[in-house]
Amino acid sequence: MSSRGTLRSGVQSNSIATDGDALEMLMGPRVYLTMCWLAALIPVQPAVGADVAPAYCRVHETRRHMGVAWTITAYGPDHDGALMAVITAHDEVARLEQILSDYDPDSELSRLSAQAPTHAPVPVSEDLWQVLDRAVAWRDASGDAFDPTVGPLTKLWRQARRSGKMPLPEKLAAARTAVGPDALRLHPNNRAVELTAWGMRLDLGGIGMGAAIDRAVMILREHGITSAMVDASGDIAVIGSPPYQDGWRVSIAALGDTDGEAATLVLRDAAVTTSGDAYQSVTIDDVRYSHIVDPRTGLGVAGPAAVTVIAPDCTTADALATAASVLGATDGMSLVKATRGTAARFVWEEADGTRRERCSPEWPKPQTSGD
Repeated sequence: MSSRGTLRSGVQSNSIATDGDALEMLMGPRVYLTMCWLAALIPVQPAVGADVAPAYCRVHETRRHMGVAWTITAYGPDHDGALMAVITAHDEVARLEQILSDYDPDSELSRLSAQAPTHAPVPVSEDLWQVLDRAVAWRDASGDAFDPTVGPLTKLWRQARRSGKMPLPEKLAAARTAVGPDALRLHPNNRAVELTAWGMRLDLGGIGMGAAIDRAVMILREHGITSAMVDASGDIAVIGSPPYQDGWRVSIAALGDTDGEAATLVLRDAAVTTSGDAYQSVTIDDVRYSHIVDPRTGLGVAGPAAVTVIAPDCTTADALATAASVLGATDGMSLVKATRGTAARFVWEEADGTRRERCSPEWPKPQTSGD
């Protein structure tokens, strides 16, 4: 449900923990979406007379998970240790995908959805439970703007995007009967899930990838890595900073443009993600709609628009960006302000093409990448 169109899945991790005002970040004006890492590839040497610092080996590996490319980069005192950390993190993400994917009919999530309506609560794995529990918390916090039962509406909207036509009213009405708080009940005492509606389908696309990134970060930390970046094609979390640098630099382009002036975030122990329609949208009756579905209407969010969120962890960044996209700049900003340690920037275009933006008080001061 964010700017990447495939499922993001994983589990919660609290391994990244920093207050929003503790982030060392710089951001340029009127820019967002399409984040790519620009970390220093070769460590900068310490200044003359500085204490002698240990040498660091840089290891990175790219694999495809959840429909997109994931690049994990880590610095460590020895090559083999850093490489093992990166490989183990990738393996963990691949394992989680087999549990949480709504595209794979054999995943635990898909097999659970296929049982709807369940005649009794169904015990689930700890991995699936953690994600569903966090998703329900975000559903409640967002007033149902974020909803893990949105699957039937997501499926219908994908068909609309392919055909370029609005869903038929009767199909939309039928899909909406399988979506909402009453369709999913969690039973914490026995870690079980109850699905109450016929035709319901769980969709963790607005939270799963961020949570999986947090799990990868946790694995890296467990292997002693203190400097790393996990980049899932734009959903990003970082540990520390590259050797001799003040942070990891993340370039952000305006509205998906490639010819505009880029801006840079400088991040330490933080996460950033964007939800928007720059790369996945459809125009129907002269209105541009995002692939992000509003669970309350069953239709895509009207655009052009996007939200970039900086948070202590990627689970929060991913879910908050999705919910804020659905809520819009006014109500979405209220949710951001109520979420501790986060900052957000909303950018959208009016009907006449005028670009608007709104930032939370914690959003970093502007600075272009050339400064």
